Amino acid sequence: MKENIILGFVQGIFEWIPISSEGFVALLSQYLIEDLHAIDVALFLHLGTIFAIFIYFFNDWKRVILFKDKELLRFLVIASMFSAPVAFLLYNAIHGLALGSYLLFLTGFGLLLTAYFHKRKKKLRVKRDTLALIAGLMQGFAVIPGLSRSASTIFGLSLGEKDPKEILKLSYMMSAPLILAGSFYLYMKNPLILSNSWPALLISFVVGMATLKLVFALSQKVNFFKFALFFSFLCFLGGALTFFV
Repeated sequence: MKENIILGFVQGIFEWIPISSEGFVALLSQYLIEDLHAIDVALFLHLGTIFAIFIYFFNDWKRVILFKDKELLRFLVIASMFSAPVAFLLYNAIHGLALGSYLLFLTGFGLLLTAYFHKRKKKLRVKRDTLALIAGLMQGFAVIPGLSRSASTIFGLSLGEKDPKEILKLSYMMSAPLILAGSFYLYMKNPLILSNSWPALLISFVVGMATLKLVFALSQKVNFFKFALFFSFLCFLGGALTFFV
């Protein structure tokens, strides 16, 4: 049970900030969970925080479902069309890779990219459909452990002329279709993932719901560049040390 508590808390906290929750959960899972693949656990636990997104943005989802916000619906459809195939291909490509020090280096590299994304704040006049395409592709690439989904999509969405609050909303909402589809795929592939991970899912939902409001409140004040750079250095250092242990 304590393993699920740890994983649930990590997922619930790190999902909203621009460092890879998948990378950290995968790193922990390979030491805490024996019967499931670490990357599968990391991906599946997003299902818990996705329900926090459904509740927090309930009114937005209601308008989308009732076709009252066709612009947002169009954005979500385009983003999902480009992120899903990229994510599926990359998942199958990286699933058989060895973890350990290699995952540490991969996580460090992803955090380094995250720091770069937040350091560069260039805005372009990108049209909404093109913005959805760019953000969708970057979300697909974020299936790689260590490459932050939120950081990648926030960077892509920042190329347009959206205000920070709208960028965060789009970044979080666009993750829902991909995560639901991915979680269903992982469950069909191995039903044990639900029976073994449901406590972590519940905890990630509760923690994610609490921290999501905090992230929106602090989104204008916190600079994640140095934060991500620091954790990137720790990952590279940890990966290097494994060769001497």
